[in-house]
Amino acid sequence: MNIKEMTIEELEARQDAIVAELDNPEADLDALENEARSIKEEIEARKAEEAKKAEIRKAAANDGVVVKKFEEEKKTMTNEEVRASKEYVDAYAKYIKTGEDAECRSLLTENVTGAVPVPVLVDSIVRTAWDNEQILSRVRKTYFRGNLKVSFEISATGAVVHTEGQDAPDEENLVLGIVTMIPANIKKWIRISDEAVTMGGEAFLRYVYDELVYQIAKKLAADIIADIKNAPQTSNSVPTVAKITEAPAVTTVSKAFANLSDEATNNVIIMNKLTYADFIAAQAAGAFAFDPFNGLTVLFNNSLKAYSAAASGEVYMIVGDLSGVQANFPEGDGIALKYDDLTEAEADMVKIVGRQYVAHALTASGRFCVVAKA
Repeated sequence: MNIKEMTIEELEARQDAIVAELDNPEADLDALENEARSIKEEIEARKAEEAKKAEIRKAAANDGVVVKKFEEEKKTMTNEEVRASKEYVDAYAKYIKTGEDAECRSLLTENVTGAVPVPVLVDSIVRTAWDNEQILSRVRKTYFRGNLKVSFEISATGAVVHTEGQDAPDEENLVLGIVTMIPANIKKWIRISDEAVTMGGEAFLRYVYDELVYQIAKKLAADIIADIKNAPQTSNSVPTVAKITEAPAVTTVSKAFANLSDEATNNVIIMNKLTYADFIAAQAAGAFAFDPFNGLTVLFNNSLKAYSAAASGEVYMIVGDLSGVQANFPEGDGIALKYDDLTEAEADMVKIVGRQYVAHALTASGRFCVVAKA
């Protein structure tokens, strides 16, 4: 029989028979040697082929193996570790698209009430957006539920020296005001194609969150600038800011800085980039060797008009300490998403709406000086 047609068992049996035939004086030793070598090579080739097939089967079933392994290991993982896994990222992306959160909850090792937690990836995107937005990274952030009332000092008498044996000093005359912070939604929506929806979990979440969080952070920063710009110069009920009227010059920032209270310590300058050029021009025109920005950090935001574009009396620059502004996030600083694949289904487009629920307000007097165009 041709060895190619024989089974492994038949080949191994023939090997044993060859060994027995070696004792026969009339045996053709050369022929037996060649046959034994051919059988050995055939057996090794078949075993190698079976091993290769096993590897292919394992690779083909890899997704199932990974999921099974994850299900076995997740019992010992914390929710934080689960939220950092690829499986949870993919499940969360499906949740955004379908509204079904069962798969996300099944992966978590601890019960979660309310909304399912976002993946660590999404947390990182949002945190990076807040940190990279130079204004938002400096304001005071809180996370109280509902409306928030914040007290601030309107006026107070100072401390005095009390000499022993003399009459007790007068009680401090402290006048406080209340700022009521009422949250509202900041929304931004984008359209994406059906093809973009089919991206993998991480790619889809990055594509959507990067754009929405950036735009919402940008809008919140602009609203905070408006809080400062529109604050009154005198009031017995709300925090106030100082105001001067000056053109860009080497002493303008110093004059604004001089109007700040002692409590304004981490001071910055906020202006349009075109205004920055006006200050540099003023410095160059006078050949001045000192810094027109008084050593303060300059933050750029184009929600403030450039000096050249501002109307007479319009604020074009802010100097002060951004800790005098508070932003309260009743639902946390994450971005909530709504997924709409029906409204523009005929155009193969999906609408995704991002929402940030936040309140913001000036909560201290004397922390800012705004500079208006002459």
